[in-house]
Amino acid sequence: MERLLAGYRRFRTDGWPERRRLFEELADHGQRPRAMVVACADSRVDPGMIFDAGPGELFVVRNVAALVPPYAPDLAYHGTSAALEFGVRVLQVRDLLVMGHGLCGGVHGLLHGVPAEASDFVAGWMGIAAPVRARALACDSPEAQQLCGEQEVVKLALANLRGFPWIAAREAAGQLVLHGAHFDVRTGRLSMLGEDGHFTEVS
Repeated sequence: MERLLAGYRRFRTDGWPERRRLFEELADHGQRPRAMVVACADSRVDPGMIFDAGPGELFVVRNVAALVPPYAPDLAYHGTSAALEFGVRVLQVRDLLVMGHGLCGGVHGLLHGVPAEASDFVAGWMGIAAPVRARALACDSPEAQQLCGEQEVVKLALANLRGFPWIAAREAAGQLVLHGAHFDVRTGRLSMLGEDGHFTEVS
């Protein structure tokens, strides 16, 4: 915790003075981000850093493996779906990006089984991506299986997003654009999902 507090003190000394006016404006007028990002909770994958975005620019929801569950408005707890509802219906973001990443532990658990210590919630959560497993394991090498799983999870998340009626309606009306991406932790390179179903590195 002391390391975090030391970082806070640096922020108050160095970061806050130069961004104070921006924070005051965001406090007075609210947030108006143009884009929303669904990303993994992995500590190595920070959307704000990857996209060089400042406060108020991105509405971000992070979970294990950047999954989007199917649309299911019931009395259960739906943290990701609630964030999507707020971002799309209240903030009316124009772009919605699902970003998977390399070395994803959630995808590794999907393919090879989650650790026993993660059986209460992670195993069930990764069950959302069960259709991906067979396709990924059909690849020739463990590395290819992992990459395929990571990319296929992004495609599955996008398909699930289109099952939310108010996302589908806004997309059909041209008011929302859905995107898929994959970030390589080792190289720092981002690839975007094209209409042909393949990921192409951003130049």
